[in-house]
Amino acid sequence: MTFDEWTRSGLPQLLRFATALCGSGHLAEDIVQDIAIKAHRNWARISAAGSPDAYLRRMAVNEYLSWRRKWSRYVPRAEIIAAEHTADPADQAADRDQLITELAKLPRRQRAVLVLRYYGGQTDNEIAETLGCSPGTVRAHASRALATLRIELDNPSLTTEVNHAY
Repeated sequence: MTFDEWTRSGLPQLLRFATALCGSGHLAEDIVQDIAIKAHRNWARISAAGSPDAYLRRMAVNEYLSWRRKWSRYVPRAEIIAAEHTADPADQAADRDQLITELAKLPRRQRAVLVLRYYGGQTDNEIAETLGCSPGTVRAHASRALATLRIELDNPSLTTEVNHAY
């Protein structure tokens, strides 16, 4: 029997078997497709085994088990999804806009230190080299900038009151 002959007669049976095995028609189609590709490459050896249908069913079982192992690493489990809190994209955009606004109020070197540290992922020594200052100065700029941001972001009305007082 040639591979083409087997695909006409045996492929529909293998697909039914894989569907029953997987419980999902889509996954079964993917598995059978992978098996067909492998079988086509090795058809001489498979057909020489005497019972290609039994050999291909065994391939289907092995492929199904390997898909379960492989996809268990990539597909989130239900308990992981339920535990995660998904933030509202509108809130995230508003927070980002507020942070950008507050960063713009900082002196340039303080803003540069924060951006290099938190966005660029640089260490204090790398930032110091970039800005041409000492690592202690970098830490001082970061400390002042974070303190300013904490005051601004924690109590925006305080900033408004202070600005009106002057």
